[in-house]
Amino acid sequence: MAGKQWMRTRPGHLALAALGWTILGCVFALPDLSTGSNWRYALLRSLTLWWSWGIVTPLIVWADRQISVSRKQLARRVLAHLLPSLLVTSVYVYVLGALRAALGIGEWRGLPSITFLVIALRGMFLWNWLIYWLILGAWQAYRYYDHYVASELRLERLEKNFSEARLNALRMQLDPHFLFNALNTISSQVERDPKLARGMIEHLGDLLRLSLESKHRQEVPLAEEMAFLEHYLAIQKIRFGDHVRIETQIAPEVKYASVPCLFVQPLVENAIRHGISKRASGGTVTVSAQRDGNRLDIRVLDDGVGLPAGWTLEDSGGVGLSVTRQRVAGLYPDGETCFAVKRRAGGGTEVEISLPLRWIGKDSHAAVRA
Repeated sequence: MAGKQWMRTRPGHLALAALGWTILGCVFALPDLSTGSNWRYALLRSLTLWWSWGIVTPLIVWADRQISVSRKQLARRVLAHLLPSLLVTSVYVYVLGALRAALGIGEWRGLPSITFLVIALRGMFLWNWLIYWLILGAWQAYRYYDHYVASELRLERLEKNFSEARLNALRMQLDPHFLFNALNTISSQVERDPKLARGMIEHLGDLLRLSLESKHRQEVPLAEEMAFLEHYLAIQKIRFGDHVRIETQIAPEVKYASVPCLFVQPLVENAIRHGISKRASGGTVTVSAQRDGNRLDIRVLDDGVGLPAGWTLEDSGGVGLSVTRQRVAGLYPDGETCFAVKRRAGGGTEVEISLPLRWIGKDSHAAVRA
């Protein structure tokens, strides 16, 4: 495949190859040019030598592709190239003679005869034959790079694109889930209290705007994530009043820590829906974030009804928890995270997330020094 692609070279690639052979010709002409001899003759003589190799290089590539011996069997492959190397070198001699004759530094007379070939090969046979093997070695190095190195790079890009597509799919799965729940909350208040419903709609508009602004980002500063959460909490406070209390304990030094976009809100929503709203006396949801060495610890705690008997994250997690956990794992694929849901000793539920600490935003350098 690599050889076929090479043979179907684009004009830009041909121009680049021609430039490369020209540069070689100029470099090898320098010794003769420095002697003060006829510069035009010396330059054209060197250029035609390397231009001719550029013309016959496709023959070397074609001959190599006809050899079925594996590249791992080096000795057998070298032996298989002995005859092609002699034939291509002979063709090169005629191409060189024709090119020099066309440019006026050689003669057409005697060019078609076998005597011309014998005289030319007798003079510089070993040098020209060595160049054949150098070109073949460069071609083999290119094929090795294209087969192994470039393939690895393409595979890495495909894996990265797949990972980003999977994260975007999870994000898209989460956004409609959040929007449905928010609209359901608003619809419950439309007839009961239109004024409250209008206030919820305003906050929902802000939520949608922030969500659209960050739709192409998988990670945001913690401060931006908390700003998004505030609009969601405003809707819930309008709905539940004093029934739900929210506390935030965000350490100032982690304000610009990088976190997955839209991952705190589903955890808080889960705590309110499944923990606090089921208690007649209501309860408190606490969101905390602090630095622990080179890690960021985030906790969402509630004093609600707690987890049911036999509950496990793997088998019983809803959309919010399961998608959030998958997104966190996808953004940190090397097992650098901790995502745990457990019962609190005094009642309620605790979600604990530990992430590698990295920074986003204008104050990132100051945060690192903190």
